[in-house]
Amino acid sequence: MNEEIDPAPPESEGEVQFEGALRPKSLGEFVGQSKVREQLVLLLDAAKKENRTPDHILLSGPPGLGKTTLAMIVAEETQQSLRITSGPAINHAGDLAAVLSSLVPGEVLFIDEIHRMARPAEEMLYLAMEDFRIDIMVGKGAGATTLPLDLAPFTLVGATTRSGLLPGPLRDRFGFTAHLEFYSEVELTEVVKRSSAVLGLTWPTEALAEIASRSRGTPRIANRLLRRVRDYVLVHDTAPDVDSVQAALLLYDVDELGLDRLDRAVLDTLIRKFAGGPVGLGTLSVSVGEEAETIESVVEPFLVRQGFIQRTPRGRQATPAAYAHLGHEAPSRNDL
Repeated sequence: MNEEIDPAPPESEGEVQFEGALRPKSLGEFVGQSKVREQLVLLLDAAKKENRTPDHILLSGPPGLGKTTLAMIVAEETQQSLRITSGPAINHAGDLAAVLSSLVPGEVLFIDEIHRMARPAEEMLYLAMEDFRIDIMVGKGAGATTLPLDLAPFTLVGATTRSGLLPGPLRDRFGFTAHLEFYSEVELTEVVKRSSAVLGLTWPTEALAEIASRSRGTPRIANRLLRRVRDYVLVHDTAPDVDSVQAALLLYDVDELGLDRLDRAVLDTLIRKFAGGPVGLGTLSVSVGEEAETIESVVEPFLVRQGFIQRTPRGRQATPAAYAHLGHEAPSRNDL
């Protein structure tokens, strides 16, 4: 799975291996997203009974909820190999043609952030998904000809955090689309329990539930917080109890609701510099010293979901709950 624990820092080889070890290998092991799991079981079982490749699958939702893991599970459940690439890596139609032409029958192709593919590659993908064929242009100018190239049947699993940016013709070619929701605290506790068992940790449920309650509804963050607390317990040689969890996460600037340094910086800037707003995203990002895309895609969804920020036609605005959480007195304004 892809963590001030900063929104999206570069992952070291150790972090990738750590997260890979915690990934469930089957739909039976996968915690949460019960509706999506049921639908995927039906889709894959039907394909097995008819001895065909499963329909193309589109997974959408915020980062860290398990889209990559589900793609790996699809390959595992169908006993096929998995080819992984990403939208930003496909800059030209030729890049996509090279990937598609090398697929073996039944292989699962996973394209992460599929909405960021180059437009010519998207148009090539339409035909590949529908007819398992691509047209390759040979030559230039008046003498150019188009050669059809048949592809091995494959299953495309696309993942996106911005489904609204996908063109309609591409979205319509997926046989199954699913939107992954944020996890409940109960589900996240089960995620952390499973991860702790994989790591050989025998910690009390109360401590694991405390980690889950600060994980922003996201398994990726829950697993990373678990590792931070594990480090704290190891270095300080303390008992893995609720007090240790609270002390460790205080050190890493993760408060009782899961807000980190950047979340509080955004709220504090809104309240102190702009009197609660409204303020535009560009101005807010410059004031905080962070990219607008990071604030919009990583910080805002959680703060809106917690009721700390409102999006208005005039910009972002802090709510009375945000004032209360930071210990400020909210002004008596009807528009708050």
